[in-house]
Amino acid sequence: MPIRAKEGRATKWLIEGDDVLRRSLMKRTEKKKDIQKERVHDQPLKTTIEANISDLKQILGDPDDLVVRYFTVGDKEHAAAIVYINGLIDTALVQNNILENLQTKTLELKEKEAVTLFDQLYREFISVADTEKSSTMEKVLSTLLSGGTVFYLDGISEILVLNTAGGENRSIEEPVSESLIRGPRAGFIEDIGTNAAMIRREIHDPSLRMKTHQIGERSKKTLAVFYIDGVIHPEILAEMNRRLDSINIDSAIDSGYVEEWIEDSFLSPFPQIINTERPDKSAAAILQGKAVILVDGSPFALIAPIALGNVLQSPEDYYERWMIGSFIRLLRYLGAFFSLFLPGLYIALVSYHQDLIPSELAFSIAATREGVPFPVVVEAALMVITMEFLREAGARLPQTIGQTIGIVGGLVIGDAAVQAGIVSPIMVIVIALTAIATFSIPLYSVAIAFRLIRFAIMIGAAIFGLYGIVLVYIMVNIHIVNLKSFGIPYSTPFAPTFKHDWKDLVIRAPLTTLVKRPSFLQTKDQRRGEKA
Repeated sequence: MPIRAKEGRATKWLIEGDDVLRRSLMKRTEKKKDIQKERVHDQPLKTTIEANISDLKQILGDPDDLVVRYFTVGDKEHAAAIVYINGLIDTALVQNNILENLQTKTLELKEKEAVTLFDQLYREFISVADTEKSSTMEKVLSTLLSGGTVFYLDGISEILVLNTAGGENRSIEEPVSESLIRGPRAGFIEDIGTNAAMIRREIHDPSLRMKTHQIGERSKKTLAVFYIDGVIHPEILAEMNRRLDSINIDSAIDSGYVEEWIEDSFLSPFPQIINTERPDKSAAAILQGKAVILVDGSPFALIAPIALGNVLQSPEDYYERWMIGSFIRLLRYLGAFFSLFLPGLYIALVSYHQDLIPSELAFSIAATREGVPFPVVVEAALMVITMEFLREAGARLPQTIGQTIGIVGGLVIGDAAVQAGIVSPIMVIVIALTAIATFSIPLYSVAIAFRLIRFAIMIGAAIFGLYGIVLVYIMVNIHIVNLKSFGIPYSTPFAPTFKHDWKDLVIRAPLTTLVKRPSFLQTKDQRRGEKA
């Protein structure tokens, strides 16, 4: 549990994971290590090429895309071979920097001893930047399956591991899920090397650190954690690495697998980790004192820890002048309020609190609802569920068709429902405003959470009216103040209160006044633009 240590009037939060969660994750980590010991192919290599390649084919099942290229090196014609998996390598790199060098430039070598020849080839004739020696089958397997090439020389039990990963990759494009009017257009792709380079292009600080993990017992995916040493709180970093080490799954196809595994509470509808396609947003989070997680094969990075205020922020808030950024952010908060409460307020006012509605509006609502066969709660539920169907259908269909379904489908169904007398015109207006307000929320995962809570508010309004809405609101707040993101209270900087962080919460103060990093993160280097 968090421990508070007071220094003057400021409250500092030292991060410690929950004891039950800690014990559970430790057990998972130990179990993971035991499984790795059972499965790892750590036997030493043999001295003959044929024996080593025979063992390799037996382990891999002699796949058709495993390429073995035999040749000789030196004037004594020492037998050699390279092995790689077709489609995972850079073919030009293997051809020009390995095969051509070894076959044509080594003809005059007169070295008789295989060990000495091996060292000479390693030092002088293989022009691949990332090259190392190894002597275990485990290294051979991990290299081949990650797009590398293995070089064998007959007569010794060592190999050269060459990083020749390549193949087809998607080009860098504008992020699809986080489009901006103003800001960088580059988005992450599925290659972790390219994504890591994009972060490094944004942050040229020598204190930027990258720690890698291997996840997935069968996929062996690479996961990288980026942070700035001397800024991030060391206990947050230690807790994050501990949770990542506890991951015990077959494969992490996307970063969503990692997110669900390491989050504090899987029972909460609120995301405790932000996902993003934007390198600029990731770099800004790192500079604040957070950590960014990249997973090979996923274009979505994970940002942690976060607080409730972060989920309604957008990078564009900082690319426009502060008054414009603050206005847009206020609109976003207003949109979140409408998205959550508008259908519930309509149900409560029409069903229980008609005296709170102005008389002329009340008469107008009563006239439009004349002939509607359903209670207002059923009417609202039908329209909200229909809206969810349309939204989901539009997201799954091809982009051009999806937009048409979302617009035309909503208009046609809404008009047909009114003409048939199933719903009232004002209900269509309420649901349309709710849908538009939901689209103003920048994060898809947050919008989903708000849509779930909206149903709870509608049920509360149908049973108890405004009192039911207040009860649901209190329950949500109780949940939020008990929720954490890597030990950081989710409700900060509201509770616990960090007044300095209010400058970048509901409004965005001028950048010249944002001289400190978020206080709730308890960074080692508090002031921006200075090194501790």
